[in-house]
Amino acid sequence: MSEKLANPAPLGLLGFGMTTVLLNLHNAGFYGLNSMILAMGLAYGGLAQVIAGVMEYKKGNTFGTVAFSSYGLFWWSLVILLVFPQASSLVWNTVPPSPLQSTPYEAMAAYFFMWGLFTFVMFFGTLKTNRALQFVFMSLAILFFLLTIRDYAFASGLTDVGSNVGKLAGFEGIICGLSAVYLALAEVLNEVHGRTVVPICPVQK
Repeated sequence: MSEKLANPAPLGLLGFGMTTVLLNLHNAGFYGLNSMILAMGLAYGGLAQVIAGVMEYKKGNTFGTVAFSSYGLFWWSLVILLVFPQASSLVWNTVPPSPLQSTPYEAMAAYFFMWGLFTFVMFFGTLKTNRALQFVFMSLAILFFLLTIRDYAFASGLTDVGSNVGKLAGFEGIICGLSAVYLALAEVLNEVHGRTVVPICPVQK
């Protein structure tokens, strides 16, 4: 008897997509950085994607394992970058820095650049899947590179440029996150109904 395994991709995509939308609503200027974003980064954006990565490993999907595990750990690392300076200030009884000042802008630019490079290379792994997934990865690579430009501009003293690029990144990130949510719900609904209810435009093989 063969055991049928569930498709973990919608879980990972929803964890990524919903958390990305909420963070980039902040980047676009709709509200400040708050505990809601950090909690989503730890739980849904982080843990859910790591779980999805482990499930993809069991299915023998190398691409899914690397993608979901990596982006889940990305969210954890980002939350640590934002929270650790605040927590250490409580331990040492010092004035806490603001989140954007806790890590040098040059370092954050390098951080986002490496994630952008990783995502751009992973994009080529989507070329035999579907157009929806291709859009998710390409828009995510663009988002990381926009965040790189934003933080490099701040590091160079170009505050106005950094602010404008940051807002642009926010709106682009909202689109990226919503595209991941779209793909996740499409895969769920298509599987439930046993036919294409929501199109994802698979690549012709």
